Amino acid sequence: MRLHSDGYEEIDEGGNKRKSLLVTLTKVGVLLVLLIWGTVIVLKTVNGIVHQPLNRPKNRGNSRTTKDGHLKVSFANVRNNTFTPKIQPLQWISGPNSTTDDNGLFVTHINDSYVVKSVFDPHYSKTLFKGHSFLYGQQNLTVDTMIASPDLQKVIIRTNTTKNWRHSTFGSYFVFSTEKSEYQMIGENISVVEWSPNSIDIAYVLDNDLYLYSVEKQKTTKRITDDGSAQVFNGKPDWVYEEEVLEGDSAMWWSPEGDYLSFFKTNETEVYEFPIPYFVQHSDDVYPEVRMIKYPKSGSPNPVVHLNIYDLEKERTMNVNIDDDSVLITDVLWVGAERLLARVTDRTSDILSMVLVDAKKDAFYEVPRVEFSDDGWWEITHDTLYVPKDKSRDRHDDGYLDVVPINGYNHLVYFSSCDLSNPVILTDGDWEVVDGPAAFDYESNDVYFLATKKSSMERHLYSVNIHKPLVIKEITDTSKDGYFDVTFSSGSRFTLLTYRGPDVPFQKIIDLRSSKTDETIHGNVVGKTLYYLETNEELKGHLESYAIPRITYQELNLGTDEKGNQILVNSYEILPNDFNPRLEKHYPVFFFGYGGPGSQQVAKTFSVGFNQVVASQLNAIVVVVDGRGTGFKGREFRSLVRDNLGDYEAQDQISAAALYAKKSFVDEEKISLFGWSYGGYLTLKTLEKDAGKHFKYGMSVAPVTDWRLYDSVYTERYMHTPQQNPEGYASAKVHNATALGEAKRFLLVHGTGDDNVHFQNSLKFLDMLDIEGIENYDVHVFPDSDHSIRYHNANTIVFDKLLNWAKQAFEGHFISDMY
Repeated sequence: MRLHSDGYEEIDEGGNKRKSLLVTLTKVGVLLVLLIWGTVIVLKTVNGIVHQPLNRPKNRGNSRTTKDGHLKVSFANVRNNTFTPKIQPLQWISGPNSTTDDNGLFVTHINDSYVVKSVFDPHYSKTLFKGHSFLYGQQNLTVDTMIASPDLQKVIIRTNTTKNWRHSTFGSYFVFSTEKSEYQMIGENISVVEWSPNSIDIAYVLDNDLYLYSVEKQKTTKRITDDGSAQVFNGKPDWVYEEEVLEGDSAMWWSPEGDYLSFFKTNETEVYEFPIPYFVQHSDDVYPEVRMIKYPKSGSPNPVVHLNIYDLEKERTMNVNIDDDSVLITDVLWVGAERLLARVTDRTSDILSMVLVDAKKDAFYEVPRVEFSDDGWWEITHDTLYVPKDKSRDRHDDGYLDVVPINGYNHLVYFSSCDLSNPVILTDGDWEVVDGPAAFDYESNDVYFLATKKSSMERHLYSVNIHKPLVIKEITDTSKDGYFDVTFSSGSRFTLLTYRGPDVPFQKIIDLRSSKTDETIHGNVVGKTLYYLETNEELKGHLESYAIPRITYQELNLGTDEKGNQILVNSYEILPNDFNPRLEKHYPVFFFGYGGPGSQQVAKTFSVGFNQVVASQLNAIVVVVDGRGTGFKGREFRSLVRDNLGDYEAQDQISAAALYAKKSFVDEEKISLFGWSYGGYLTLKTLEKDAGKHFKYGMSVAPVTDWRLYDSVYTERYMHTPQQNPEGYASAKVHNATALGEAKRFLLVHGTGDDNVHFQNSLKFLDMLDIEGIENYDVHVFPDSDHSIRYHNANTIVFDKLLNWAKQAFEGHFISDMY
């Protein structure tokens, strides 16, 4: 995981991910606990009143309504999804010849059935599976997930799912034939399955070995590997590759015709183990359960990963013999029936190599492209897109699309042959292409992509033709603010356009090849809208009853840097209800920070969550600042933090706090900073650097406190190794306890079961405070919770505690406790 907290993303304010809101409290369970113990009185309401500490000053701004009678935002209506926009799932799928004959096939759920539909042909319908469960033998099994075969005749069903790490699971897998209405069991306790393009073979991983299952023969036909163990993984990633490299549970890739299967063989024998104790898994446990995890901390041995290719016809495995065992293989892409590209970097992401492998020639490889990061780094991406040869469309060789820095900004390039080292530059300018090419139209040669061309806080859809470089065509309406997501049908004729803000989100299906356009422009300016998938009319109705605190996007000038250049950063502020700028020294300021390299929090997306609760319930100004080191403002802006994490990021938060402290309506004694994960680290580094001058309070959740303790793949990309950069690691560590002691007070929160940012970080930090005699802090520990802090109702409690703690700070409750 890239140091993003799932716990905060639940009600995140313009962050990088969006997930469902916090789950509703199980009131019946709470009442049972009360009846059993009979000693605790818990006050809960359904109207947004959060837990109140005893013996505290009168509440500030805690009225449930504004002056004009509108309801204020509270946890109650955030948690019951009052403000959650509906985003309809639509899974595009590929049918036979779908790249040239694109009927816009997708899977949806209708009347308790999984059905294949077509956006092009409203009469087309094919039922894959009916119901949510099925009977196998004497067992009634629940369908947890389903994967359609490429020919749409069969589906793989997973049931009895057990969660492993962030992306990985174990489960029982079955094949269901839609024509024969029969089930085949592949096996139990399987971790990964992948359909072959031929719709006959299925590759799967059991006990870290790789197998082939044949649907035709209804049995496992081949055991590809036999060395799988607790130390060796075949076809699936280990912990660090799952979290930081592949960001998924699979490490295998079928060739386009299904003749070859490439896969990773990962050996983590030399990786050190880290123990994680679990204390409350079972009520009758008196000794904690200790789970060992292979976790490479910065500077320690990484897993050794080899790329292998299995030839199905010859039934043999070939090793791509890359000499250096210390490299990171970050992506694999088949570029034709027999060749693949492997994206390879050195351990510290300074050098990128594109390795071209020929499976037909015993995995012989060459390296047509090597690029250096200069003063930056190569971020791990999975955005390279294969462009097949088609002489009728002036594509004379197999090529690919990629994103590389052009004049300091990330832009699209086209390698017309995989053997080439110099590409055609498709886009250029002081803006960036985001997440690589979104789609390639095999008929028109158009490349679709999302970019920050209008504003780094927005995402609009554009296109460029590979034979007409630098001629950019707008697809979405850039005359209006907009942040769009897109997914495309298999042939890129149709797109699901999802508008995510700043206004209420909507979704629509567009035919990009239609000669007609919309009569009324709404979202897109190219293509014909076939229909709206979602308009969120119910949400619009809800919003009429509430006073949503006003949000303003801005670019802050934080002064000049060492070179005399102005420091311009993206920011937004949320003003509380009934805001009155004529009040003197009245409003507290609640900064929310993340600040990780290449990240972004200030984005024009619709969200009503924790930040709005703070503004409404605490009568506070909420401020979010994307300082130097964050993404989408060019390479120089983000790469400044290389080898020196925590310095510039903290400086920029302090500079922003200084600006707000000068505002007449701000109470400069009540400025706080909150962050989770990297944001928790940023909070502590900012308090350390500021030494109580501007930030009086801080709330740090699940922070890294010493980069020697975090995983190697993430840390070394930005810091190199501790052996190479000892001074940088010493400086980046949260280490000045005396300076932290100058703040009025801060809060530290962590889960003991955090497999990502280990609880060790907070324990070592607390030990430092003890040694230095620093006592101006509070601590809350969540037993067995991981990085998202949600075990045993923890996610509700942690946000209640954050809000209440900030409230006490702003009301001066901690001042009387000073000693």
